[in-house]
Amino acid sequence: MKPTLKLITAACALLAAGLAQADTGKLLLTGGVSSIDGAAGGGLTPWAVIGSNATAGEIGGTAHVTRVNTRDYGLTAYGAAVGIHDRLELSIARQDFNTGATGTALGAPGLHLRQNILGAKYKVAGDAVLDADTLMPQVAVGVEFKSLESSALDATLATLGAKKSGVDLYVSATKLFLAQSLLVNATLRATKANQNGLLGFGATLTSPQNSYKLMPEFSVAYLISKNVAVGAEYRRMPNNLQDAGAGAGLRSQDWKDIFVAWAPTKNVSLTLAYVDLGTIVPLTTGGRRQTGTYLSAQVAF
Repeated sequence: MKPTLKLITAACALLAAGLAQADTGKLLLTGGVSSIDGAAGGGLTPWAVIGSNATAGEIGGTAHVTRVNTRDYGLTAYGAAVGIHDRLELSIARQDFNTGATGTALGAPGLHLRQNILGAKYKVAGDAVLDADTLMPQVAVGVEFKSLESSALDATLATLGAKKSGVDLYVSATKLFLAQSLLVNATLRATKANQNGLLGFGATLTSPQNSYKLMPEFSVAYLISKNVAVGAEYRRMPNNLQDAGAGAGLRSQDWKDIFVAWAPTKNVSLTLAYVDLGTIVPLTTGGRRQTGTYLSAQVAF
């Protein structure tokens, strides 16, 4: 069994071990869904909430699978997370990115880029639900350790001076206006990642881009009923490869989505979104914007 699969199996075992301790004390959807990187929040960006249905003094968990299809690419992500005492969240996720036409253009048809992500998030202040009648948001800090597996793209990344692993740091503030059925989130991420890490981290061509950059991310969600939410997300992306001198053919653009999340039961949520990931290696895709669909299923306890 591969090490990553062992880690995911262990996380699922820990999730199962916590089921007897966790109840469904949280309000529906206020714990967010699973992001593509594994952390609780929206589909593209983490929130300050701690994943699972566990409240203070309990241990709970989530498991998720996500599929994103754009005009030229496909991404499958899956993973699990554990929420401890509604204070600490530990997550693991695996991403499998089908490069489509880009892999073919690079002489590697069928090329998949696989990334493993270990995350931790800690709530440092506030409570989204208990402070809903005040201006105090819930605030959390998080870290994501990202690592690309070896692939036919290794030589290209080496030429660009992009590393195959990196660490993202972030702080999130989530405010729930319960009376207005509204949730807003702001996240500030320090990152070196190219296309969220799928194209490595940093670059060292004619103008090295090896320092961390601060990227803002925003989410808003409106509860149209107790178990249905609609909203939108915006995630700023660094443009390290073009800025380092690789040219416009490797530029990246900001990510956006419009989503609807439905919780048919206390333990299951489904999220459907229209995504716009901007251009991803426009050199090989005719500069087409990567728009498409996002579908995710989460089980939480």
